[in-house]
Amino acid sequence: MGEFAIETEGLVKTFGGNRAVDGIDLRVPTGTVYGVLGPNGAGKTTAVKVLATLLRPDGGRARVFGHDVVAEADAVRGRVSLTGQYASVDEDLTGTENLVLLARLLGHGRPAARERSAQLLEAFGLADASDRQVKNYSGGMRRRIDIAASILNTPDLLFLDEPTTGLDPRSRNQVWDIVRAVVAQGTTVLLTTQYLDEADQLASRIAVIDHGRVIAEGTKGELKASVGSGSVHVRLRDAEQRPAAERVLAAALDAAVQPDPDPVALTVTVDGHGTDLGAAEQAARALAALTRAGITVDNFALGQPSLDAVFLALTDRTPADRPPADRATAGRDPTDRKEPTA
Repeated sequence: MGEFAIETEGLVKTFGGNRAVDGIDLRVPTGTVYGVLGPNGAGKTTAVKVLATLLRPDGGRARVFGHDVVAEADAVRGRVSLTGQYASVDEDLTGTENLVLLARLLGHGRPAARERSAQLLEAFGLADASDRQVKNYSGGMRRRIDIAASILNTPDLLFLDEPTTGLDPRSRNQVWDIVRAVVAQGTTVLLTTQYLDEADQLASRIAVIDHGRVIAEGTKGELKASVGSGSVHVRLRDAEQRPAAERVLAAALDAAVQPDPDPVALTVTVDGHGTDLGAAEQAARALAALTRAGITVDNFALGQPSLDAVFLALTDRTPADRPPADRATAGRDPTDRKEPTA
């Protein structure tokens, strides 16, 4: 098996006048979870469909385990599996019936199909619901059986397209555990998500896509360092002092201050001049400025910027930086029910 599960060069996919995928270059190492972050309409789902051979690219090249997705599509399909944004199992069948049916279609004999289905239902915590119709499953249970269906034959590469959208925290954690287990068995996972904590938890490398282009790529640490070496978190005693604290911090650190949802909290990213020591010195200067201004601080901490900060910094472009409006609205993937421009 080669070093990369996926390699793309200048990958393009258009719908009418819209370049939903606009020259994407990716290299996904084997045996890892590779995260693809981006807002709605960024091009994530379209890129996945091209790599899974569901859509034909209009430009560039893409290879999966060395196989061209156009010239060697059958070879690619034999090594990949895709779990999309919507459950693909039959809701009128039971969990067991769904998995047995799909296993039979994949070439398993009847006894082997039943044995494999039972194994997956047990592993995914669905054994007690195996005889219930899927339409009576919760959202988390549906996602789990959908992923189970995707690995009836263990794929070399599993595409997970926003697998936890709409799930409660417990169900999300269950899906995360499944992803980790799949990777531990040697499968490479390409995960698209809008949940920054999901990418933080699972992915070893992350690509940020906006308007069909990769605008940043690297490890979590590299992406966080790209927007600043530190993040100062301040929690005040009195919410009425927050406007004054915001002004003091902005002046002391010469940086934009982000009011947190907590009415007594503020966050500001500092660059530290490329060193952790510099960030710490700036944080100390900010605390001293707050004290001189008579602002009472209950908690003060310096940490790495969050992926939320990275995402907002990278995708917050001025109008001049954005593609023309007609590129954002004209044409769309007719097979995509969620992302209007991707």
